[in-house]
Amino acid sequence: MSQDTSDTSRRDFLKAAGGAAAGAVTATAGCTGGTTGGNGDGGGPSGTLVYARGDHPTNYDPQQTTSGEVAKVTNQVFDPLIRFEPGTGGQLGDSLATDYSLDGTTATLTLREDVTFHDGETFTAADAKATIQRFTASSYGYYLGDENRSGYGPFTFGNWVKSIDASSDFELTIELQQQYAPFLRNLAMFAAVILSKNQIESFSGSGDPQVKLGEEPVGTGPFEFDELDNENNRVRLTANTDYWGAGPNVGEVVFKEITENSTRASDVINGDSHITDNLDSQSFQKLQDSDSASLLSKNGINVGYMAFNMDRREEFRTTAVRQAVSYAVDTEAIVNDIYQGFAAQADQPLPPDVMGHNDELSPYPTDKAEAQSLLEEAGVEPFEFELATFSNPRGYNPSPIQTANQVKSDLEEIGFTVNINQFSTFSSYLDYTDQGKHDACFLGWYTDNADPDNFLYVLLDPKVPMDAVPDGQDWVSYDTEGYSTLNAAAWANQEYMETVREAQATYDTAQRKQLYKKANEIAHDEAPWVFLDYARTLRGIHESVKRDSFTVSSVGGPYLELVEIE
Repeated sequence: MSQDTSDTSRRDFLKAAGGAAAGAVTATAGCTGGTTGGNGDGGGPSGTLVYARGDHPTNYDPQQTTSGEVAKVTNQVFDPLIRFEPGTGGQLGDSLATDYSLDGTTATLTLREDVTFHDGETFTAADAKATIQRFTASSYGYYLGDENRSGYGPFTFGNWVKSIDASSDFELTIELQQQYAPFLRNLAMFAAVILSKNQIESFSGSGDPQVKLGEEPVGTGPFEFDELDNENNRVRLTANTDYWGAGPNVGEVVFKEITENSTRASDVINGDSHITDNLDSQSFQKLQDSDSASLLSKNGINVGYMAFNMDRREEFRTTAVRQAVSYAVDTEAIVNDIYQGFAAQADQPLPPDVMGHNDELSPYPTDKAEAQSLLEEAGVEPFEFELATFSNPRGYNPSPIQTANQVKSDLEEIGFTVNINQFSTFSSYLDYTDQGKHDACFLGWYTDNADPDNFLYVLLDPKVPMDAVPDGQDWVSYDTEGYSTLNAAAWANQEYMETVREAQATYDTAQRKQLYKKANEIAHDEAPWVFLDYARTLRGIHESVKRDSFTVSSVGGPYLELVEIE
């Protein structure tokens, strides 16, 4: 973003590039090669593209999840109003909207008129309005419900949208509660894809969990949802031959679960899968050394971290204790020895490629003596606590068990007892941390919209009113009304909150940048997380995938409608 005024237009946004993303995948059976191109060749696309991933969610409702594994699938089935252009660092482009602007508190969008949902219904502004209301408006008869919607609801739409005018089929006007600089970028996020009003309202009852929508999602995207095979941990999509955009170039896409990293890499090398992600050092080495597959790499706009749950553990409410743990954990060994150099040490919540990253900050050095000194000054003895971790690889933490063992070893050297609580599925892990049951936990984030707000506000602001934070306290309870469980630390530093909230309400880029640099400094010094790493985005692809047809994207995607198989 490069606006210095309150009038942020589509033209200006198209010039801007930002940085960061969200992501994850799955697939079935062996590869069937050869496609006949996209929709315009007379015969339609053919062939099966197989995407191997480390986890298999069972609910593909984009409004009920924060999982990148779900987004890999739903980004093929649904379209957003605005999209991130493939292969860019966050440049915005047309999708279901062909023109858009943000002027003060008013967002205006002109919608595409040649789009139908997979069930044959015509896409109109009413679908966009129903989508937003289902996610945010308790007065709407088909509201998803506070217990069922994901944490994306409030920060994507809920905290900002005041009213929606969908009285014209192909014009949409959204009035915001206040100026909110990232709003157009929010419209391109995976959680902001447009659902079918017809499908939403086929379910009855306010607060209905509407699980069926997650099992049979109907969108406007390049692929139709065909089969959810939970018994075999597979999802199958088929080509939407009436798709309004480019592609698809294959007849179907299969997402299949292979939990072991090395096995997933071998599956691509053997040609039983075409694409895979979330690789560890052993598996990406196998791909690098292969004659039949390639390892693609790109700067990833993400952060991996260990969050201290200040709501659950009183000891973590003391800044010196959090700093002590940060000094004790050898993050250099984690990125160099465990992640094999495909990551860099983190020193703040915001990755280097995002506006507002503070270059004057440095990672906490490993200093056990300093860690012990801080504990003594705080009058806190080393204690026993749980470290929750997922088992399946994530891009920002490709070897979670090894990473947990490194943290355990480092902290036990200075007297802590760390009990590793390992979860077998990522979905169950997210349920656990969303409920605040962890003492400390590993998490990470790929930016959804290439804006600093998507890290600094989304992950470390509790999203409660300022007066809900007691004076002299820098944390709040998970039970606080309006609390966002995306803040896994329960951190509520008022200076930090004031800074990021001021930044999101201004359209002056230079001012926003300085405010975010200040927010990063506060977070670094207060240490609500152990800042672990910024990882590169890695993908393994089989030689049958035409190289120029698959783009590794740090924001949005994967763009499987563009992929061709030779």
